[in-house]
Amino acid sequence: MAGESLKLRGRVRAVLGANIDTDIIYPGRYLNITDREKTAEHLFELSYPDVRAAIQAGEFIVAGANFGCGSSREQAAAALKFAGIGAVVAASFARIFFRNAINLGLPAVVAPDMAANCAAGDELEIDLVAGAIRNLTTGITVQAAPLDPRAAELLAAGGLIPYLKHKYLQEANATCPSTV
Repeated sequence: MAGESLKLRGRVRAVLGANIDTDIIYPGRYLNITDREKTAEHLFELSYPDVRAAIQAGEFIVAGANFGCGSSREQAAAALKFAGIGAVVAASFARIFFRNAINLGLPAVVAPDMAANCAAGDELEIDLVAGAIRNLTTGITVQAAPLDPRAAELLAAGGLIPYLKHKYLQEANATCPSTV
């Protein structure tokens, strides 16, 4: 992965404001749901039900500062991932939300100027490693924070669990080669 480019391309589903907390993303009343894939059914249920209803796989959410603040519930990141969101781009993220997103394989991209330079429906190309976002609709390029190489590795693998499964399977095969 080192030195490789990791690019995403998709449309902006919504541009949200600042301080989008985990209760807005995934209401606390549904914390008893244990199936991560079912969390998507309640994404933005109370605050942005029109956004949830219109999401197409691979689309992006763009927001202001402090996205994912509030409680540290992993379900907020899971709801976005399993709803099909391709990435969340925000001016900044709450630290725990950011780690939860990366661990689940959901790209979280820090780009302080993005919300001011795009609108719902714009098509973006995000280079996670280089830290650049091109708005293909307007022609504007916005600087983003380059993703740490380890985070890029996790995203390329589909998240922490698939990454670890692959890593330990490789290690097991190296120490116990098959005789078949």
